[in-house]
Amino acid sequence: MSSLDILLPVGISFYTFQTLSYTIDLYRKRIEPTKNVVSFFAFVSFFPQLVAGPIERASHLLPQFKKPRVFNREPTVDGLRLILGGLFKKMVIADNCALIANHIFENYQAESGSTLFFGAVFFAFQIYGDFSGYSDIAIGTSRLMGFDLMKNFNYPYLSQNLSDFWRRWHISLSTWFRDYVYIPLGGSRVSKTRLIVNVFIVFLVSGLWHGANWTFIFWGFIHGLFVIPVILFVKKDVTFPKGKKLPTFKELFNIFTTFLIVVIAWIFFRAETITDAFLYIKTIASPSLITMPNIPRSGILLLFLYMCFEWIQRHRGHILDITFIKSKLMRYAIYYVLVGIILLHAGDLQPFIYFQF
Repeated sequence: MSSLDILLPVGISFYTFQTLSYTIDLYRKRIEPTKNVVSFFAFVSFFPQLVAGPIERASHLLPQFKKPRVFNREPTVDGLRLILGGLFKKMVIADNCALIANHIFENYQAESGSTLFFGAVFFAFQIYGDFSGYSDIAIGTSRLMGFDLMKNFNYPYLSQNLSDFWRRWHISLSTWFRDYVYIPLGGSRVSKTRLIVNVFIVFLVSGLWHGANWTFIFWGFIHGLFVIPVILFVKKDVTFPKGKKLPTFKELFNIFTTFLIVVIAWIFFRAETITDAFLYIKTIASPSLITMPNIPRSGILLLFLYMCFEWIQRHRGHILDITFIKSKLMRYAIYYVLVGIILLHAGDLQPFIYFQF
């Protein structure tokens, strides 16, 4: 039986969730129905975040359409910084990582365990730079027009456990599932058995949201498996105290182990089939893991330097929130250097990954 090919709009799941949240909030009487048809369609089809988020709430975005648009220098300049930072993430980090990750995943049967491990790491940064870069561009573009969209990423690869990761990664989706799936199921105010079931339901649905494929379902299962112990046994959220220059050994260990789990889960997300994913991991676990990887050293250096910069910026709104630098000349020098890096070292242009969802 031949498959049914259906042409769907780009980003259909994003504006489906956005309109669903409006409908559910109306049903729960948390918002009043808008009487302005133009405002409603502007909310549903607001172009900066239409195809890949952030997934906005009516209570946050709709009231902004009623306000008069007045030029304000600070949000405009910050919007330009967000756009520049987003372009750097996408064109320098994501697109260059894609060249390496795509080659390794497409030829994984011929590569060593060490090469496959770093291939998964490069994919982790590809999808992060790709998706968070788009979010920064969308939020920045909105600020140029006087609109404020919710923050979608908060340095997720500095997370110290999987629950912390989901407070930092794709925040608009994770809070959507929390408010419209997890809490209605009873949330954490239920028995331990029911709580475990609720968490798995949320993450399995999250996997299905990405696609009806066993790879996405298993990706969600892995995250659910490691989020549950945190919810059950970790009583308070982990934070980094302000003013600290370097992470402690415990913080570094937590960041590394969390990142390792996330990377393993990304293998299932990226693999074509569940069999490919398990074979990929099997090779990583082989003795060839301790061989020299067949990857450019410059790529590893780039990712290391980028993560160092994220650590420095961890308490700021985004990677180019550098208003703490008092010298205007220094700030503009950083902007121009980034523009030069984008122009000279951008990878081959790749489509945004989340456009397919």
